[in-house]
Formats: sequence, C-alpha cells, structure tokens
Amino acid sequence: MTLRAVAVYASLSVAITLPLDVPAQNGADLEEAMYYSLKRGAVVYLDADGKRPYVRLGFMEPVFVIDEVDGWKRIRTQDSAHGYVKSKHLSNQWIRVSKSQKRVYLYRGLELELQITADFGFNAYSDKLRRGSANNPDDWRTPEGAFHVVRKNSRSQFYKAFVLNYPNAEDAERGLRDGIISRRQYEAIMQASNVLGEPPMSTPLGGMIEIHGDGTGKSINWTQGCVAIRNEDMDLLWDRVAVGTPVVIEK
Repeated sequence: MTLRAVAVYASLSVAITLPLDVPAQNGADLEEAMYYSLKRGAVVYLDADGKRPYVRLGFMEPVFVIDEVDGWKRIRTQDSAHGYVKSKHLSNQWIRVSKSQKRVYLYRGLELELQITADFGFNAYSDKLRRGSANNPDDWRTPEGAFHVVRKNSRSQFYKAFVLNYPNAEDAERGLRDGIISRRQYEAIMQASNVLGEPPMSTPLGGMIEIHGDGTGKSINWTQGCVAIRNEDMDLLWDRVAVGTPVVIEK
C-alpha cells in the first residue's frame, strides 16, 4: 500500500463526513477499523442478539469496528456509543479512480482487491466544470473529487453502470460562485446532497457521470466524462459495489 493510497483513504472523510481527527480522539485504528453504514437507519443493539435496540445509524455514517462475532460487528460511533450492528449493514469497500494512471482500484479498507484499466472523458486531464457537447467536447471531462454511488443501473446503454452523485455540493458551490447555475439549481443540488441522494443531472454543470461498461481496456479518451471499463471487469465489480460505496476520483 502506497502512502498516496493511505492519504486517499483518509480523504474519504469528504465522502462520508468523517473528521480526520476522530481516530486519534477515539483511539481507533484507521487502517483496520473504518467502516460506513450501507443501510439507512441501521440499528445498533446493546448486545449481539438483536433484542435491545440502542441507536440508529444514518446512511453512510462512519463507524469504527472493534470486533466481529457470528454475523455481528461490535462498533464504536463517532460520539463514542458502543454496540452491535449486523455485519451486512456495514462496509469498508471503496473505489479510487486515477485519471493519470488510467486505472480503477477497488479497495477493502487499505487492502487492494482489484486493479482495472479504464477509459476516460474526451478531455482526460482537466476537472469537469460544466456540461459538454459535440460543439464543445473539451468540456467532456471526468470530474475530480469525492463522490459515492447513488444508483446501480443494470440496463445501461453501456452494459451496466454505477451512477455517481455528480454534481455534488462542492460542484454546486463553485457553479453558483462562477455564475454557471442559478440559485434554484444550486438549492436543488444541495438538497440532494444533504440527504446523500441523486442530484439534478440536467443543470449547466452536467450530470450522469458513471462508471460503466463497454470500455476498451486500452486507456482511450472517448467518453463524455464517464469512466468506462471492460464488461468482464464490470461483472467483477457489480456484486461488490453497493449504493453508498465511496468513489474518490483523482487527477
């Protein structure tokens, strides 16, 4: 594991609102214990028997796993509540996309599970600022930042697809500041961001950024901003990636 990958893993704090100083404060080990909730309202029980509910977790809420027993994970929340959550409701799977390396990396915690060659947007070297078009293909760019999967599309025109939450709150702030979107469009994007939902895709910022199939496997720049991988690689990812899986896209 490279130091760069460790830093990117820490940057998931952007995607799942985890303060970077939480591990030091709580004594948790970031490398081994950082998970997030895949289920809205996942119940934390006082014991690993499902009989005494304690608190509920928000969707993508980060927790620290202390131990695992018979399908239950013993966890500590950010505010130091302790209890047990069903293992299937938590994950430490995440995706790192490198535009410069032309790769998609699937991690479980800090353990690299898969490395996949990918195709990128027509302009693969710049961050996405606005919607592209055939008249201005320079804006067909793959965005950079911290995102997550908001929808899985098993009937995509590009085989299968993971739809990302672009534009996110950071994009909306920039778009409003630069006069690209209206106040109403900004508020609609922020409303979706606040509930970790699917944002409006039809604003001047663009949308429908996906990790999808029908890639060439040859690191070609041809998409309208999406990340394209071979269909056989998409099949490897499909059951491992869920709605809520964090995705960090780097230059």
